[in-house]
Amino acid sequence: MDVDIISETENPMLHRTDVTFELVHEDATPSRLQVRDSLAAKLNKDADEVVIRTLDTKFGMRKTVGQAKVYDTADYARDVEQDHMLERNKIGAEEDAEAEPEEA
Repeated sequence: MDVDIISETENPMLHRTDVTFELVHEDATPSRLQVRDSLAAKLNKDADEVVIRTLDTKFGMRKTVGQAKVYDTADYARDVEQDHMLERNKIGAEEDAEAEPEEA
């Protein structure tokens, strides 16, 4: 799967960069987590700092256009993003799983 960055827009108020990317894939549309990991590797960021907002694949095409928010740190991502987007991108899931047994 090849990831090409179409545009990047800095957003210093929210400590992030808004990224539009194009993805060429051989098989079916890859999962959100596979795309997140590939984009994070391309941008030299940790996977928890990348939030995939949209993935749009036209019917019958092997090309997907998507939008992502790339944060300076994972903490900024958790502070700014909505809970359902954090859940979709599996950000903070490991920490929540570790915190629950300690509380009980």
